[in-house]
Amino acid sequence: MMMKSAVIDRRYRNKGTAATAMEQPPRLQRLDRLYIRQPIYFVTACTHARQPLLADAATHDAVLAFARAAYERGVAVGRYVLMPDHLHLFASFAPDALMLSDWMKSLKNALSKHWRQQGHPAPHWQKGFFDHVIRSEESYSEKCAYVMENPVRKNLVTRAEEWPYAGEVHVLRPDKE
Repeated sequence: MMMKSAVIDRRYRNKGTAATAMEQPPRLQRLDRLYIRQPIYFVTACTHARQPLLADAATHDAVLAFARAAYERGVAVGRYVLMPDHLHLFASFAPDALMLSDWMKSLKNALSKHWRQQGHPAPHWQKGFFDHVIRSEESYSEKCAYVMENPVRKNLVTRAEEWPYAGEVHVLRPDKE
């Protein structure tokens, strides 16, 4: 069995070889443990078919309300930016808080409910989301700069401060351990 996986992995890596559904390697699983006391996650989620649903005042208010309510449940949302078709945010979870995947499911559900009330038919989100654990102050600073400059790179504004759908709910500090 191990040998078959190695063959599949090599085939999958070859750019000229199309892998069938049976040959694709299994999806990576989330880590069971992190050895950071209270990690900060950098999260990206995209709308279904890249629909431009996120960059409006009502959705921005819904995200802020969700983030503020999450704090009572041990989840602190730091910097964030809502682009028309995706969002980036930083979140930190207390040890007894929801898991990241459960929290993201709740965020997506809350925003989907908001959009349905505004007459936008489902589906609203791509499946899953991307997350990265921030391991240092330097990494956090680099990712924050990336997030805040995203509207400038996409030519939506000339200066990051002009984008109305970005901000910081709570100040997050990477764990020093």
